[in-house]
Formats: sequence, structure tokens, C-alpha cells
Amino acid sequence: MTNNIPNLSKPEAVSALLVQTFTRSGGRDQAERDIVELEHLVESANLLGKGNRIVAVGRIHPATYLGKGQVANLKADVESLEVEVVVFNHPLTPVQQRNLEKTLEVKVVDRTGLILEIFASRARTREGNLQVNLALLLYQQSRLVRTWSHLERQRGGVGLRGGPGETQIEVDRRLIRDQIHRLKKQLLQVERTRSLHRHARRDVPYFTVSLVGYTNAGKSTLFNRLTEAKVYEADQLFATLDPTMRGLTLPDGQRIILSDTVGFIRDLPHQLIAAFRATLEEVLEADLLLHVVDLADSESAEQHRVVLEVLEELGAHQKPMLTLYNKCDQISAENQATIARFSARSQSLVISAKTGQGVAELLQTLQEMANVKAQLFQLRIPATDGALLARICREGQVLARQDLDEQIQITVSFPPAVAGRIRKTIEPFLVL
Repeated sequence: MTNNIPNLSKPEAVSALLVQTFTRSGGRDQAERDIVELEHLVESANLLGKGNRIVAVGRIHPATYLGKGQVANLKADVESLEVEVVVFNHPLTPVQQRNLEKTLEVKVVDRTGLILEIFASRARTREGNLQVNLALLLYQQSRLVRTWSHLERQRGGVGLRGGPGETQIEVDRRLIRDQIHRLKKQLLQVERTRSLHRHARRDVPYFTVSLVGYTNAGKSTLFNRLTEAKVYEADQLFATLDPTMRGLTLPDGQRIILSDTVGFIRDLPHQLIAAFRATLEEVLEADLLLHVVDLADSESAEQHRVVLEVLEELGAHQKPMLTLYNKCDQISAENQATIARFSARSQSLVISAKTGQGVAELLQTLQEMANVKAQLFQLRIPATDGALLARICREGQVLARQDLDEQIQITVSFPPAVAGRIRKTIEPFLVL
């Protein structure tokens, strides 16, 4: 069976030519910005970009995406630059990809295939590998179009009575279907395990927060600063694929759960959204979303819009959200007005995950949001039960206290998560 996605993650860098198109009616400025992101994707895939071409197109050609003359010019560029791969920053149909490879005589990769390859090289856990392999197979399934046209149909039976058998392409399709079915069953088991973990967290509820945002916005750097974890962080796209959850202690001593998730990107392949749905369900279960935005990126407004669109597709757009404008340390002195403008927005903070600027304010805000639905209890506990009193003072906020003969009567406020966890302990001491 032919693998239609080249292995781009080998140690030696493979030379590549980047192609970005735009309609003649306008959009060249956006195309120039888009190809910058493609350059980052290519670098993340361990490709060596040797040049790029921004091409105006009047219409998309079904056979080759570009017109005949544009393909001829592209072939001349491939030969002069001696590149091994041509990367299109657009989805290509299987027919377009195959015809371009025949004409250009090099491997052709579209945006979807490139992102899938990056994911395949970054997945570390068993779950991450399952999800990426499923996405790759879903992508390859649509690419098996005349891949084996050089092979004749196999025939079955005896002599002239033998009917037509399976072609090689049909065999490949069946094998891929079987692999997809097997991977989906394995991921279903992963989803069940995650569901059990979420159910256990509901029994002992904690306030849960999920970091979301565009890829390379600084989510993992912030996660590591807040939790002192050692999640892999780097100035590259999709540095984090596998979700991580850690406990976080707020200034008042309250414990919450913080999760780091895979970054979003413009035109995120649908195969990935489908494959990573079990992982992204952690976002749906969160009490609060922290939307991390790269303030230093000129495309931050567009990236902000893309993340909101993906959240809407996941059904998480109604979740409470706090927007964090990150990397303020990279804003030059003459652009400090930018920081002031974003700081003035409601439900938002300006921070630097790298230097720690604004993190103390973030922790205080998280504490306020975790306590927004605090529950009040009036208790009478034995004066001799110092351990219970210490726990109540540690996990809640004592609003009033009265020392009686052999009892202590207190009014205490607990965050919802803490209230659910401590309720059974304090029930015998409730004042009705």
C-alpha cells in the first residue's frame, strides 16, 4: 500500500518551494501574510524553504489547481532551485496533487498533508499516536485514486468463467477501512477512560480551566509557569499535541485543575478535528477557558477569530472565557499604547508567560472566578476537633465565628468545587 504523504520528518532537511495563491480581484496583502505562516509550518516539518511564489489565479483549475502557464513557470522554478518538494498553502484534490506531481516531477504536498505530517512527528503518547494515525488514514483514504492504475484487475475463478476480482486499489481501500475501524475502536476505549476520569472529578469536583489558543501563542509556557510542570515548549507550531492536566494552587490555598490543549490553526484539517475530538472534550468540560492570544503577532486579530470559530465548531463558544494577551514583553516601547488598549478590555488581561508579568493578577482573577458561586454553610463543630476546624479554615473562608461552651459556631464560604468535595464531611455539623 502506497503512503501518499512523504516522510518529511527525517533528520536531513528536504528542500521545498512554497506556493500561495490569491484571486486577481484582491487579497495579495493577505496572501503575503499567509505565506509567512506557511514558512513556519514548513520549518516545523523540518523542511528547508528555498523560495516562495505568490500566484494570482482567476479560477481554480480542476486538473492542476493552477493554469497551464503557471504550472510551466512553477516547473521552471523547481528545476532552477533544485527543490525536492512543492508545498501548496491550500487543500488539493487527489487528482490535482497527482497531476502536479507528474508535471513537476517532485513530491507535492498540500496544507492539510503538511499539518498532518507535523502532528505525526510530534505525538508522544499512545493516545496522541492513535489520533494522528487515524487522521492520516482518513486523509489517505481519499487519495487512493488510480494510485495503482499500472496494475490490472485480478481475476478469480477457472478459465473464462472467472469473474473480475479486486483491483489493488480496492484491496488498499479495504485495508485502510479495516485500520480506521480498528483505530476508532481503540480511541473509543480512550474516550471511555477519559469519561471515567471526568466522572471521578465530578464526584470530587474541582474548578477546571482549559488553555486554548492559536498554535505558538505561548500556552505551554504559561502552563509551565503556573503549575511548575515540564511540558515541552518551543517557539514552533504545534509544540504541544498531547493534553496535560495539573493541579494549580491559588493565592487563597484553593486547588483547581489546569489543562493544556493542542493549538488551533487557520483551516485546521477536519480529519484532525475528528481524530482529536476525545481530547478536545476536555475543553467542553472546563468551567473556564483561558484564551491565550499572541499580542506580538501582527495576525493576532485573525488568529483570535479562528480560535473562536473552532470553539464554536466544538460547541464550546458559550463557555465563560478570559482572554489573555500574551507576549507583552515583545512589544516595543513606542507601541505601549497597544498594551493599554488591550488592558482596558473587559474579561481580558495582558501578560507575559515568559517573564511572569501579569501572572499574579491572573491568579487573583482565577481565584475570584472560582469563588463566584461560593456556597455558604453555618456549622457547629466540637471545640476539640481541631483537625476539622483547620481544614475548614484552610479550604474555605470563615465569615463569622462564635465560641460556645463546647462547640464553635462558624459561617463559612466554600467555592462550589470545594463544597462538593467537603459536603459529606461537614453534613453532621450543619445548623438547620
